[in-house]
Amino acid sequence: MPADIRVKICGLRDAAMVDAAAAAGAAYVGFVFFAKSPRNVTIEAARDAALAAPPGVAKVALVVNPDDALLDEITGTVSLDMIQLHGSESPERVREVRARYGLPVMKAVGIQSAEDLPALDIYSKVADQLLVDAKPVAGGPLPGGNGVPFDWRLVSNRRWPVPWMLAGGLTPSNVADAIALTGVRQIDLSSGVESAPGVKDPVLIAEFIQAAQTAGRPRAAAPSLR
Repeated sequence: MPADIRVKICGLRDAAMVDAAAAAGAAYVGFVFFAKSPRNVTIEAARDAALAAPPGVAKVALVVNPDDALLDEITGTVSLDMIQLHGSESPERVREVRARYGLPVMKAVGIQSAEDLPALDIYSKVADQLLVDAKPVAGGPLPGGNGVPFDWRLVSNRRWPVPWMLAGGLTPSNVADAIALTGVRQIDLSSGVESAPGVKDPVLIAEFIQAAQTAGRPRAAAPSLR
């Protein structure tokens, strides 16, 4: 099992926060293009922020049910490594986006009960990665970033043909439990490292990534008494 947990810090809006996430060890940085989110960023601001990401840190665009016009503008302006579809996009739409833009696609799937799990199997056949998130509150304005966990036992030590991330209500104080219970090797979070909605805290980012990576390392075997 690899030693390190790969962490994605989502909802970054400027170069300073990208710098802070990368310096703390983030493997991915995410930019939210969704007007209703307090983490929404303009395409121009995301372009400048993405330029701050050092080599090896993947730059991800989070979009919600985007049309081609929006994706054309984003991908034509921002240097990206991945597109994250965080709405109700169908498997067919995932295929279309992958083919049109030539970028890996991560599909977010909301989980609340065992009835939601089959969707993960379906999307694992068309997406490059899965984001397993808490199902959004019915009628709520945001499809993610609500700071609410789901019952992690539902995905305990589950595996799919593609890599996956765990999201939803993760904080420096509970990430170790989440990793131990699920066996996940990638973590995504946004609101858990904020001092206010949409305002990232560099100290919380560093604390979270340290907690996640420490939890993901194998424990040393107890010394023999012989």
